[in-house]
Amino acid sequence: MLTAVVSVIILLLCGAVVVTIAMDRGPGPDDVAVSYEHAWDRLDFASLFSLSAAELRDGMDRKRFIAAKRAAYADRGELRGLAANVVAEDVAVRGAHAIVTTLVELHDGAVVHNRVDLIRRTARWQVYGYSVAPATPSVTPGADTE
Repeated sequence: MLTAVVSVIILLLCGAVVVTIAMDRGPGPDDVAVSYEHAWDRLDFASLFSLSAAELRDGMDRKRFIAAKRAAYADRGELRGLAANVVAEDVAVRGAHAIVTTLVELHDGAVVHNRVDLIRRTARWQVYGYSVAPATPSVTPGADTE
């Protein structure tokens, strides 16, 4: 009798775990957009590939994509580690599409607002478009801005 009760409890717990996993929708578009910005800041091309939809992979598989990006940025180390802080400033979601405006504060005080276009495919958000905005210099309150 005790074995039957324990077996039923275990089956119910297993069922609850399966349902919980199946209902998990993963990170939202804002989290994916911020992760994408951080991956670019680190020049982490493996993460960029994982976060990107096919539209941003230039028709390459993972290995070729990473190799091509590493080669393209091999002498551009100055582009790494520019961001002091990244946040999702605005998020608009309509069905399986989202547009996230990120606010990137650079270590030099400049602020950049980028547009990240996302699509929900295979139950996860992927970046399919990215627009870099020009940096805005920081302004110290009370400073002369002529």
